[in-house]
Amino acid sequence: MDASTLTLLFALLFGAIIGSFLNVVILRLPSENGSIVFPASHCPRCQTTLSWYENIPIISYLVLRGQCCHCHEKISPQYPIVELCMALLTAAVVHRFGLTITAAGYFLFCAALLVIIWIDVQHQIIPDDISVPGILLGLIFSLVSPAISWQSSLIGLLLGGGVLYAIALIYYLWKKQEGMGGGDIKLLAMIGAFLGWQALPFVIFASSFSGSIIGILAMIKQKKGGKTRIPFGPFLSIAALVYLFFTEQVNQIYRFYLIGNF
Repeated sequence: MDASTLTLLFALLFGAIIGSFLNVVILRLPSENGSIVFPASHCPRCQTTLSWYENIPIISYLVLRGQCCHCHEKISPQYPIVELCMALLTAAVVHRFGLTITAAGYFLFCAALLVIIWIDVQHQIIPDDISVPGILLGLIFSLVSPAISWQSSLIGLLLGGGVLYAIALIYYLWKKQEGMGGGDIKLLAMIGAFLGWQALPFVIFASSFSGSIIGILAMIKQKKGGKTRIPFGPFLSIAALVYLFFTEQVNQIYRFYLIGNF
């Protein structure tokens, strides 16, 4: 087994372990006065503290057949899914950027987006505890990583937050109701800070397009018309992840349509 394969296997293992911690963040962060440190991991139903062998990422869920071995309550499949997603994202970051400062920064970026996706889906909120520090971290990241300049990061931060703020303001003035939360605005500012302003056209278009499709399907299913609400954070986050890992392909599409039409 060569060194690159061992590195990827280590990345998968490390990502799965971090994914287990992210599950704690997802579960506790939205709670008022919730602590991500105390108490120790426990069954949410019977409150029994879990042993180490019940906390092995992915494997414990499979061995326990998706239930608590104390009270036999079903365990949410969210736990292994988040662990697997973070394992794959970590391996993808290491494969793309190597063991570099750039990989470390985008590893944190992916972890933040994964948490935001799950919390926004479940609670329709994007915690400021993640997005606001993420904006600052993205700007600092641009100072130490060769992947993005600080100018691109700063412009991306300002444009990212500014574009969605303008859209939200126009919608409010038109409809006299809030159509986009402040969390989405801060999230796009964070995305712009980490990926640069060049990512924003794709992220905004891809998230708006996919969000519109899902929104129309939700309107049909829920039969609430314009009152149907879906979280927009997951669409922004997934579009940002697509751009992160497929930057060259996205830029090729840009060049094809821009050069091909001029």
